Formats: sequence, structure tokens, C-alpha cells
Amino acid sequence: MTRPIRSRSLRRTLLSGGTVLGLAGLLAACTPASGDDAAEGEGGDGLTGSITVYTSEPQEKLDELIADFNEVEPDIEVNAFRAGTGDLTARLESEQTSGGIQADVLLAADAPTFEGYKADGLLAQYEPAGSDAIGEHLRDPEGYYTGTRIIPTVIAYNTGEIDTPPASWQDLTDPALQGQITLPNPAVSGAAAFNAAVWYLDDRLGEEWFEALGANEPVIAESNGPVSQAVASGQQPIGIVVDYLVRDLRDAGSPIEVSYPSEGVPYVYQPVGIFESSENQEAAQAFVDYLVGERGQALAAEQNYLPVREDAPTPEGAPALSELSLLSPDLDEVTAVREDALDVFTNTIG
Repeated sequence: MTRPIRSRSLRRTLLSGGTVLGLAGLLAACTPASGDDAAEGEGGDGLTGSITVYTSEPQEKLDELIADFNEVEPDIEVNAFRAGTGDLTARLESEQTSGGIQADVLLAADAPTFEGYKADGLLAQYEPAGSDAIGEHLRDPEGYYTGTRIIPTVIAYNTGEIDTPPASWQDLTDPALQGQITLPNPAVSGAAAFNAAVWYLDDRLGEEWFEALGANEPVIAESNGPVSQAVASGQQPIGIVVDYLVRDLRDAGSPIEVSYPSEGVPYVYQPVGIFESSENQEAAQAFVDYLVGERGQALAAEQNYLPVREDAPTPEGAPALSELSLLSPDLDEVTAVREDALDVFTNTIG
């Protein structure tokens, strides 16, 4: 197996050999010291061109991310197409059959999606700068993709409508909650599809839990955004949703709070990967370096995400990762049962 390409600064040194050594003294004489910026992928290397990013990132956060990246790499134009993971997958399948993938970078919700593209030989190997600060369970060991932020799915509730919030996933099957629950559609949301597989595999939940939840006639929304809005407005006072959206709305003054279920929470880590067909690999690598570097991770925390780097800050009002009970089944098992879990969800809930 070919080893992953490492950070752009190291790769250039290996490729350029004596030329780099010959220029080192001259560059040192005219370049100010920059600490560890190069090692952490903090840019400033004069890259140019454009890249296209396919992503499920919310538009406002995406705009902030691109603007901050361009503070680091002002000469790289980032074009983005955003949609739910299911729609992104459909678009990429269509492009594969009609001339080739148009994206350089994929930034989306769940690792099984990336495992499929990896198996098909569509992703390039790249080990971003600073990846040693990311837990091994949050990145592909062969270097085809890496996590960018940890996104747990929780129970959200409207504090003006709910006096005693559900404390577990099993609590959502209480008949007293009939018609009061909303959750995202796993056929559209990659995170929701991943969660369905995790719940399906859990001995405390499984198919019986899906059936009991379905008996409460929950409302199925297209994605996590409408779920959080429905809970915040009180239209559906309880929702199954990613936690950062709850913090966003709470910070904006909405009567919404988080309950972390006692059985544990499923989570995705929004991987990023570079397509092998990208014609601007170095610019794409710079974007990946930024996402997992100190600056990109600091922005992730500002945007209410839990960072993947162990040395990054935690969002205000969020629990530390060590305080959460995470549901972490084997990725191969999740991938193997994903279609079965979606079938069960469709037959029992929606």
C-alpha cells in the first residue's frame, strides 16, 4: 500500500532535494520567522488557482469558513456546492457517469460515505499537517480522509413547552410524547443515516426501539436544520438533532436546550477528502490543512462544533469530549447494516 502523501511543506522538501537546500539560506535571510505555522498548515505559501468543494456544511458557517481560509490563502478561490449528503452523493454519481467528478474536495457528514469513495479509488491519499493531534479513531488510517469536527446527535427540547426533558432514547417511546417529536430524514441527511445504523446495532435499542418510536408518530423533516427550528418555535417541542444547532439557537435567545441521552450519543466527525481527479491538488491540500490546523479548529469551536484536535478549544457552554458517552460501533459494522437500518426506519417511522 502506498503511504499517504504528507504535508505540503514536507513533500516539497523531499521532491526538491538539493534545490531546496540551496535556497534555504537565501529564504531564511529575507523571510521573517513564523513559528510552527508551516507545520500546522497555516498557509502563506503563495498558492493560486481555484477549487470546488462539495459540502453539507450550513451556508452561513460555510461562508465564514471560506472567508477565514482566504485570510490565510487569499489567492485560492473556493467555489462551493452545498446540499444534504444524500443529494451530494446523487450528484457525484451523476457526474461519474457523465464526464467525471467536478469537485476537488468533499466535506460531508459521515465516514461510511468516504469509505465507499475510497473503495472505488476516487480519493487521493493525503496526511494533513498537524494530523498527529487528531485521534486515530477520527481519521482514516490509510490517509484517504480525516475528521474536521465532532457532531453528536442529541435530544433537543423547547424549555417553554417541556418541563421534564427526555433523559434517554428510550424515553422518546413514551406514549405521552405522541405527535411531539421531530427528527431528520436519513435518506437526505448523512448524519441521520449514520445514526440510524448506530441505533440499529445497539442491543438496548435496535428494531424494537424504531417500532416504538414510530408508534409515537414523529414528524420527519428533510434535515437537521428544520428539526432544530421546529423545536425552537415549539411547533414540535422535542427533536432528535445535532447538538451544535441547539447551541446556535440557544445563543440567539431561543428557548431550546440539549439533553444528552443516558445510553450515549451517536456522532459523526464530518470527514474531508480530496478527489484523485482534482486538477489542483496543492490548493485542495491547503484547504484540508486549514480545516484541521489550529486556526480552522479554533473557528470550528467558535461555530459551536466540537473540534477533532486534542489541543483545540471547546465551544462555550458545550461539554468536554471526555464528559460525553459516545456510541462508537465498528465502522465496518455500521457500513454493513446501513441499508438494513434505513429499511427499518422507513417501515417503522417514515
